[in-house]
Amino acid sequence: MRPTNKSARSLLDIELRVRRLADAATLAKALGVSHPTILRIIQERGNEVIRIGTTKNARYALRRSLRGNPEPIPVYKVDEKGKGSLLAYMHLADPEGAVLDVKGMGWPAPIDGSPWWDGLPYPLTDMRPQGFLGRSLARQIAKTFGVSENPEEWSDDDVIHVLTIKGNDNQGNLIIGDTAYQDFLHTVIHPVTSITEDELSQQYIELAQTATRFGGGGSSAGGEFPKFTAKRMLNEASNPYVIVKFSGADDSPAVRRWSDLLVCEHLALDVIRQSGSLCAPLSRIIQAGGRTFLEVERFDRVGEFGRIGTASLASLDNAYVGMGSGSWIDAAQKLVTERVIPSGLVEDISLMWWFGKLIANTDMHFGNLTFMIEPSLKLSPAYDMLPMLYAPLAGGEVPLREFELSLPKPQEEPTWSLAFNLAIKFWEAASKDVRITNSFRALCEMNLRLLQRVDEKLGMSNSG
Repeated sequence: MRPTNKSARSLLDIELRVRRLADAATLAKALGVSHPTILRIIQERGNEVIRIGTTKNARYALRRSLRGNPEPIPVYKVDEKGKGSLLAYMHLADPEGAVLDVKGMGWPAPIDGSPWWDGLPYPLTDMRPQGFLGRSLARQIAKTFGVSENPEEWSDDDVIHVLTIKGNDNQGNLIIGDTAYQDFLHTVIHPVTSITEDELSQQYIELAQTATRFGGGGSSAGGEFPKFTAKRMLNEASNPYVIVKFSGADDSPAVRRWSDLLVCEHLALDVIRQSGSLCAPLSRIIQAGGRTFLEVERFDRVGEFGRIGTASLASLDNAYVGMGSGSWIDAAQKLVTERVIPSGLVEDISLMWWFGKLIANTDMHFGNLTFMIEPSLKLSPAYDMLPMLYAPLAGGEVPLREFELSLPKPQEEPTWSLAFNLAIKFWEAASKDVRITNSFRALCEMNLRLLQRVDEKLGMSNSG
């Protein structure tokens, strides 16, 4: 064995860690050996080196173990009929990065089709525990799993480790790791019993108490509704799975306002669902135990066991655009340019965006818009659509805020006009709903009058 070859073998790991991803010609030049020699050395390393591509275009990365396990991580898919299948394998690179062929999975992929990701592959980012439910999970498993009680502090490896064990019921239709997939199969064989209508109120009261114990306070002081997931029995539902937001149980001004906003979200979804232009899931308001519950049917579930793949605007933007924040419309147009989403979706996204602006929704971040992956990419039903301008402050104060109407540019007027009609219907419904406090109904009526005055001056509405 020549000394140069021995040196190359010892330096290969260092070179791959520095470069993260390199082709054979680059590695051969850096290590001072021939092209055939570097290929032979890489072949000797077997599964310790990840190979991307074939023949002359092949690139290589050093494999990273996940908590001592060097094996590739299986990625499973559950289809709309509830049947699971192995979709792909994810390979972790050292010191960071991952390889996952999302194009082969049928997901929107880079123009060059590269399976390389500097961090978590984007189909996994929405599965990352986050928000109220994520914090609740983290507090329950932190010691057992060796992770922080704050999921925002988790490394990519922490996220993957948790998902491979506890990730059998994530958003969308993907499951990673054999343990989590086996748990899914167990739920098919031994399904959870659905909550009946007769026991619903009491069960929701108890689930809210449990959720606040693990997830934090129940007053939404942080600007986010506490919530839990449930499986309930309802004849007209397309599936039994729901996400339930809830207010606090006291009679403070802040809690009353959060209750008002939950009713408003239900009304907004109802207006969207009846629009004929956009989709929204079934929702309903349940009031029990001094709390207001907003029950929203999950749109990523089909029947008892079926699932649908989803990707948020946040995950697609992070993977392909990098705006981070701003207008949904601008981000969508950039995704069209990158050939990630079809251009036909921009009109629906624009309508949803303008409807949100016209009902005082000041919380339209990129995580609040989602796409359905299969059978073809389309906009998901609406969610988190409510007048967040009027949310209480973190300390519980309910400030007076003035709604400023957003007006369109000339080219935006047709879509804006459609959204304007829907917004009038929303403010009218909110101003009359007796589940909303008198003071907030008066505010909703004031906003209704504002839109009606604008309509009289500009003639934008078709509501008569």
